[in-house]
Amino acid sequence: MAHLADIFSSHRPKPGRAAMSREQLDFLRFEQVAAFYRNAAPGAFGSLFAAVILAGMLFYIGGIPLRSMLIFDALVGTSIAGRFVLLRAYARAKPEHADWRRWGIAATLSALAGGVAWGSATLFLMVDGRADLQLLVFLTAAGMSAGSITAFGTFLPAYYCSLFPMMVPTVIWSMFQSDTLHWTYAILSLLWIVIMAMLARTFSRILVESLSLQFENLSLANSLRQQKEVAEAANVAKSRFLAAASHDLRQPVHAIEMFVGALAGQPMSSDARRLVGQIKGSVDSLGGLFNSILDISRLDAGIVDARPRPFPIAPLLERICRDERQVADRKNVDVRLMHSSAIVEADPVLLERILRNLISNAARYTEAGRILIGCRRGKRLSIEVWDTGPGISEAHRELIFQEFFQVGNSERSRTRGLGLGLAIVRRLSGILHMPVTLESVQGKGSAFKVSVPLSVEAIEMPHGVPDDSAVFDFQRKLRIFVIDDEPEIQVAMQALLGAWGHAVVAAGSGDDIIAQIDGMKTPPDLVISDYRLRGGENGLHAIKRLRERFDGGLPAILITGDTAPDRLREAAASGCFLMHKPISNARLRAAITNLTKPDEGRPV
Repeated sequence: MAHLADIFSSHRPKPGRAAMSREQLDFLRFEQVAAFYRNAAPGAFGSLFAAVILAGMLFYIGGIPLRSMLIFDALVGTSIAGRFVLLRAYARAKPEHADWRRWGIAATLSALAGGVAWGSATLFLMVDGRADLQLLVFLTAAGMSAGSITAFGTFLPAYYCSLFPMMVPTVIWSMFQSDTLHWTYAILSLLWIVIMAMLARTFSRILVESLSLQFENLSLANSLRQQKEVAEAANVAKSRFLAAASHDLRQPVHAIEMFVGALAGQPMSSDARRLVGQIKGSVDSLGGLFNSILDISRLDAGIVDARPRPFPIAPLLERICRDERQVADRKNVDVRLMHSSAIVEADPVLLERILRNLISNAARYTEAGRILIGCRRGKRLSIEVWDTGPGISEAHRELIFQEFFQVGNSERSRTRGLGLGLAIVRRLSGILHMPVTLESVQGKGSAFKVSVPLSVEAIEMPHGVPDDSAVFDFQRKLRIFVIDDEPEIQVAMQALLGAWGHAVVAAGSGDDIIAQIDGMKTPPDLVISDYRLRGGENGLHAIKRLRERFDGGLPAILITGDTAPDRLREAAASGCFLMHKPISNARLRAAITNLTKPDEGRPV
């Protein structure tokens, strides 16, 4: 058995193939042995039938005595019975890969028993003086050795232990007959043994290479899966970092925004007012970065839903061009809008974000010439933005839609944006099912085209698309509860809202606000709460407690600096009006006005 084990171990994959680990080699050997057990049953039945028919025919014609027939059939039958016992034991054991050696030895011994049984044909089935019947025995044995390649050739030690005991006795017997005919039989039998051994080796090599390739493919697939998991983990880590960093940085920026708003309402010199304006400009730029990161996080979180409706495209384009014309005018770049009477079916807010990013990019990157915005009608409306900017090379046409990638801005100049606009465009176009295409000639300019569905309805909207940032001309004194665990935010909010004429009660938690209003009967006009509060409490819970305290649906604004996808989904599902830090004073004032307008406000 030790010798057989050495044979098994010495059978290696084809040289030149990557070295295998012990576990991989065990897997390969196990598959070879398993193939033997899968294929052995049909060959066993064939071997038994051939033995019975051959011995029976020779006995029938009087070539061999009954005793010889019975002994030969008994030998073959016993080897076949033993093989079926082995096959059943293997099926019940369900061996592991590491057990291949033990089952390989058992398979080889089974094949050896079958080979010896058929080799005994030279003792029991040879008919003296009948060369034709002797040739029939040779051919039957040769046929059995050829047929067993498919069953035993998957595992060479088993096949060799079947082939040699089966065919070598016929060679020896023929050589002892000492005549030319039998020497011919001997030579042909030797040649047959060599051919069968070579064929079996080729068959086994093909199987080994196939299994090795399969294993390598599995290893490659596992490696790719692991790399994919690493990349996904890195992406999750990036999202967590951006969420945590943006939350921590939004807090002071949010406070500065409110302090600047409160300061702007105070009397001061013209120089001081200029400095305040510059501070506000810097804070607005930082807020733009946070809002872009927030947009990416919201889009990746899948909480942005498209709400398409019919509306005319002209007012939306006019408003965007009016806003972006200031940047172009400073460089003497002409912004020309071709009027369109088209009515489109789209989400006006999301479509505006796409078009604003495209037109804003054209205004930033075009240093001379003009920018043309127009529409072409077809089955859909193609909204096109043409510019005479530097153009985009073929190599960069996909990269520009990735986060923070910018062409020709290695110094990261703030005047050329943040590199998030086109990433947002790509995500929004997917949500809206509005393909964005790019045509560009380097050194001459670019054209971005958005394919938008046309509306089947003819509608009239004289006032255009509402601007959700509009501040209503409505003022009244309000009582506002502010809940934030950051003292500087409480102070800033009290200063800003106080400057607007509102009465403010500020607290750091739900317990604090409930304690401060103990005995108060009149509910506040509005609650403004941060999402994250001390001690693991969140703003949703604090707002819920206040609503229960006053038995009503208090208008509420939930403020958060968190951009984590799960946090965004939770906040969006809360029913509160959600705002993200840093909040511009105009947006905050507009939200307060809209939520507290008499007869038009809505409990949230």
